[in-house]
Amino acid sequence: MNVGDRVRLLTGREQGIVTRLLSDELVEVAIDNDFTIPVLRREVVVVAADEDKAFGRQGPPPVSPHRAKAGKHKPAKPAAQPAQAAGAGPAAEQPAPPKATVPQPAAKGLYLALSHQSPELLSVHVINHTDRDVLYTYGEENQGRYRGLRSDKLGPKAVSGALAHLHLKDFDQWPAVVVQLLPHQVNGDTAYELLTKRTQFKAASFYSSRREAPVLGREAYLFQLDEKPAAPVAIAPEKLAEALQAQLTGNAPAKPAAIAPAPEPAKAIKAPPHELDLHLEALRPEGGEELSNTAILKLQLEAFEDALSRALATNMHEIVFIHGSGSGTLRKEIHKLLSRNKDIKFFEDSQKEKFGYGATLVRLK
Repeated sequence: MNVGDRVRLLTGREQGIVTRLLSDELVEVAIDNDFTIPVLRREVVVVAADEDKAFGRQGPPPVSPHRAKAGKHKPAKPAAQPAQAAGAGPAAEQPAPPKATVPQPAAKGLYLALSHQSPELLSVHVINHTDRDVLYTYGEENQGRYRGLRSDKLGPKAVSGALAHLHLKDFDQWPAVVVQLLPHQVNGDTAYELLTKRTQFKAASFYSSRREAPVLGREAYLFQLDEKPAAPVAIAPEKLAEALQAQLTGNAPAKPAAIAPAPEPAKAIKAPPHELDLHLEALRPEGGEELSNTAILKLQLEAFEDALSRALATNMHEIVFIHGSGSGTLRKEIHKLLSRNKDIKFFEDSQKEKFGYGATLVRLK
């Protein structure tokens, strides 16, 4: 079992992706949209392609990066070969595979691609899959601090060199990637706005993004950087002339009003209660019997994270989360999240005479 394998829980019907190997007996699995839980290895099984086919599910499961080695195995190509063979002969003799198994070619646009250099090491590239030149800058944001690393120009249908290297084993500590892009065309009659894209990688969406990368010519984890690749936002020539004239005369604001987005009104943040009950009946008084154990745990963790963020924003000194004892899964997940938060002074079991081991007291900085 490796990072990136798709697995199924033996105690339920949920499927997920292995994001970390916590120990010899414990793995972390991402279920749904980046919701992760620790699971014993003996309680999960790797989902094989034959199982999806037998139960009528479309499309192959994600390929483990530990098993797909450069130059030896590229899963996307075998899926395309039967389709080409089917097109060459009668449909009755060689039926084509389901369309869902054949990856669609990437549309024109600007992409961020993470490509395997080894089973554990990824290199980061910017791809220009357009007919224009592109000026770009590459930087990383970690714990609120930005650091610019590279800047260059990419011609049409070109890919940058390796801008950074990231290790899969450090996925939880990866920085957010910030890429700025300015399309450019010599003797062109259109000026384009600067595009800024901040990408924070998340487990479930990351492992499902693997596909054939345009221009690069091999599989990569692919993220589109421009929202409208076919028609970038253009500035009207008369407005561009007015903005340039204003800049030259010194009468322009820091950013032209036509480009600057309107500021959003500030929203009042309401402080959470001092004691927050995370039991299902408290969060869903109307009932939640139809929810699976995984869905209930996700609901509880979302309520916990929302209350903690509001407590920090409103300068609360402490807050108590009542999670119950039970199997201890919710308590372990809460303690794991608290241990990673640098805005927490400390946390401990709260009022054992009142709650036993079913509540956690959190002291905030």
